Amino acid sequence: MSQQNAPMITFARLPEVPLDQITAHMSDPRVTRHLPLMPDHWDDGASRDLVAAKEASWAREGLGHWAFLQDGAYVGWGGFQKEGAEWDFGLVLTARAFGLGGVITRQALEFARGEPRISEVTFLLPPSRHSLRGLARMGATQVGRVTYDGAEFLKFHIDVTRPG
Repeated sequence: MSQQNAPMITFARLPEVPLDQITAHMSDPRVTRHLPLMPDHWDDGASRDLVAAKEASWAREGLGHWAFLQDGAYVGWGGFQKEGAEWDFGLVLTARAFGLGGVITRQALEFARGEPRISEVTFLLPPSRHSLRGLARMGATQVGRVTYDGAEFLKFHIDVTRPG
């Protein structure tokens, strides 16, 4: 995709997004089928808890999850979260934005390259995700499978000290 045709993606804080948009996003079965840790029911209270938890990461780590906006419209959330000694990058897009994962991830990795605390980034993807070529094109390698809260994930790693 050329720079001319690239969508305008901006990162905002999650509290800037109306809760009903997050609730609709997180209640969409096209999205939740790829979220093995997702509870059976999602409502505005769950959205409020999600936003609070992600904001707490900003307070604790100085880094966390953003809302992603395309031309000002909410298209998902994600960001960096400390998992033990590793920085993990997660991304949950709305169904209409599924094709934006690569664009957003590359932008986030550029941010990570400028963040002195981050030298490596991990990604945990559910086995239901079959299209993994984009991660390989970004330089990520699969390092195995892990179980997290009883769900299995494919684990990938990328060294962000190398130019993207």
